[in-house]
Amino acid sequence: MAPAPHPFSFPDFRAYWVARFSSTIAQTAMVVVIGWQVYDIARRGGMDVPQASFQLGLIGMVQFLPLALLTLIVGWVADRVDRRWIARSTALIEALCAASLGWMAWHGTTTLPALFVIAAFLGVARAFAGPALGALAPNLVPPEVLPRAIAISSIAWQAGAIGGPPIGGLLYGISAWLPYAVALALFLLTFAVLMLIRPVPRTVIAKAHPVRQMIDGLHYVRRNKVVFGSISLDLFAVLLGGATAMLPVYARDILHVGAHGLGILRAAPAVGSTLMGVALGIRPIRDHVGIKMFAAVAVFGAATVGFGLSTWLPLSLGFLAILGAADMVSVFVRQTLIQLHTPNEMRGRVGAVSSLFVSGSNEMGEAESGFLAAAIGAMPAVVIGGFGAIGVTLLWAWLFPQLRKAKTFDPPIIEPVQEERL
Repeated sequence: MAPAPHPFSFPDFRAYWVARFSSTIAQTAMVVVIGWQVYDIARRGGMDVPQASFQLGLIGMVQFLPLALLTLIVGWVADRVDRRWIARSTALIEALCAASLGWMAWHGTTTLPALFVIAAFLGVARAFAGPALGALAPNLVPPEVLPRAIAISSIAWQAGAIGGPPIGGLLYGISAWLPYAVALALFLLTFAVLMLIRPVPRTVIAKAHPVRQMIDGLHYVRRNKVVFGSISLDLFAVLLGGATAMLPVYARDILHVGAHGLGILRAAPAVGSTLMGVALGIRPIRDHVGIKMFAAVAVFGAATVGFGLSTWLPLSLGFLAILGAADMVSVFVRQTLIQLHTPNEMRGRVGAVSSLFVSGSNEMGEAESGFLAAAIGAMPAVVIGGFGAIGVTLLWAWLFPQLRKAKTFDPPIIEPVQEERL
């Protein structure tokens, strides 16, 4: 039997990979700079550490709310509109946000309200981009190539996440407007390479009322225990273990390493993720996938506890790298299961629900960590969150035996989805 072709042998996938890599560098660089500016402006404005930490929680909430409010709509749009154009449009919106922040930084007029407003627009763009890009990727390679393509696609994200934070911190140290100018150029590059992706086959969706079609996505996720268990595990585990939200606090007031150190701290999880992603690209997980995902999430929680207790930079970086490697295993298994267990005509709507859960775990995790840190302190908040992630892992392993017992990625035979008329 001939080996499956490499994902990079498909030109459309190559363009997709470059788009994801460039946009991730831009996004993560902006996240670091926006977080630093929010915390720094708050502290310079006279807020104490708990009050400034609360502002970090708010910025996470602002980025999450658009996705929470738009989930059903963006999933329906991703199944009805050309997914390539959705991704291209969001790249242009993100470019406009970067240009606006860069202009304000150039003139020294950046304020907390302005940062919150633009963060909300970035949240809207990400709400539409996530389902569209997630649903597009499986159409660019054959099914037998998809697990490896997911691993390589994750490498693009993680490699971008490695480069973005230190680039953002370094450029911000040179000039406040410079990281936003670089992000603008990268978003425009993302748009350009997305224009190279040719039309992809699309599954005809049964005629039904738009509201009915939106709800069908929720029903599919609820009925498919493997899909529901996978995305809800990520939601609650990372929601509780949101250590990265506290990195500005650790960089400035615990580890005392400043903006440059913040970039290094933000890059550490991505280093671990990328190394694990390379390993998975060479030797993907093929058996006992469910239990391995649960084990990875438990390690994620334990590494979060270790980071929360550390006051020594090298040790903190080590725990963050382990955290990232464990998260990469979880992402690889989860995304492969979701993509292979979902029919193409439902991928946009299921992807929207998945994006809601993933964004909930990230942005709401940041909000939860910020609010908890404001109440009890950053270090206790991170440690408690790590133990909470371990507890969620054990609970989910009991609640979703179908996921725990999953041996391989092989999906069940899926009949064409019959969508009801409203």
